[in-house]
This record gives sequence, C-alpha cells and structure tokens, in this order.
Amino acid sequence: MSIQDQTLTFAAICQVAYLVKQCSRTGNVEQEQLTILLNSILNTSPENTLAVYGANNQNLALGLQVLVDHLGDKNKQKDPELTRYIISLINLERRLMKKPQALAELAQRIEQVKRQLEHFELTSEPILASFASIYTDVISPLGTRIQVAGDPAILKQPHNQNKIRALLLAGIRSAVLWRQVGGKRRNILFSRKKIVQCAQQYLAYLN
Repeated sequence: MSIQDQTLTFAAICQVAYLVKQCSRTGNVEQEQLTILLNSILNTSPENTLAVYGANNQNLALGLQVLVDHLGDKNKQKDPELTRYIISLINLERRLMKKPQALAELAQRIEQVKRQLEHFELTSEPILASFASIYTDVISPLGTRIQVAGDPAILKQPHNQNKIRALLLAGIRSAVLWRQVGGKRRNILFSRKKIVQCAQQYLAYLN
C-alpha cells in the first residue's frame, strides 16, 4: 500500500479534526470544505483514494498542513485537542470494523441519504441532520463518545451539533479508508518521517 494514499487519508482525518475544532468555537466551516468531506461519506465505490476527495489534492491542502504541523517538528507545541479527535476517530473506526451489524446499518443509512439528495442540497439542514443521526445512532454507541470542546453557546445550537456530527462521520469514513490503504497506528510512530515528507511534497506541489 502506498505511503501517498496513507498520507492523503490521514490528512483527511486531520482536516476533520481541525474543522470540528473550528466549528465548535465559531459555528462556521467553509462551505467548500464541508462539501468535500460530506461527499467523501457518499463515495463508497471510488476509482482510487483521491477520488473520494474530489480527485484534487488541493481539497486536502488544509489537512496536509495540519498533518505537517502535528507530526513534523518535534519541538513544536502540539494541539492536544486535535490529537484527541484524531485518536478517537481511529479508535472508533476499529470498533466499527468489528461490528458487522453496525457496518450494515451504516451502509443502509448512507443509501437513504443518497435518496434524500434528490430533494435537498448536500449541505442543507435535512441532510446534515441525517448524517448527524447516523453518527449518533451507529457510531457513538461503539465506544467512548468524542467530547467536543468549544464555546458552550455555539455547541448548544442544533445546527452546529449536526454539522460537527456530520464532520465526525466524515472522519470515520477517512479512518476506514486509511486502514484500507494500510494505515495503522504504529505507522504514525514509525513511518512519521515518511508521512510528513510526503505531505510536504504534496504541499510544495500545490504551492
């Protein structure tokens, strides 16, 4: 399995973690970023890894930068909140893979969302609510819930709750993909240098 695919999928997990943090503090996520990640949930039979994210490296530029900042310079202060989200998503994905019933329900519910898209926009409230309920019903019961930190007033709003849960569902999708391309937790420790270099190369190419 290629280090490129592992880097891209791990960058996507990092991108989700960053956007969850941003949304929990401001209530805002760039529409384009949200669209890329929500589409990734629906793309269940991609031609290749990058196709899941719109076949464009630029769509993961934010995640690639977060990855470099987070796994790169050892002396740089790391963000414990992002680390917690990333590890929690990877752990939940492991639990999901051990539950065939949950996987079957997940696939079925995603198909329902695809049918809803005949009537609603991808980032509309009904679709966000559907993604959020999939996360709450299928993913949350699998293990320790991800405690999202942020501004309590923002986190109380149902619209923001739905957005954050939809993003976390996209994080699970990327964690599934990361494992499918050979990603393992030990890679983060032992292949860190290679992953960071690969991310830096992608970013240099994009710039």
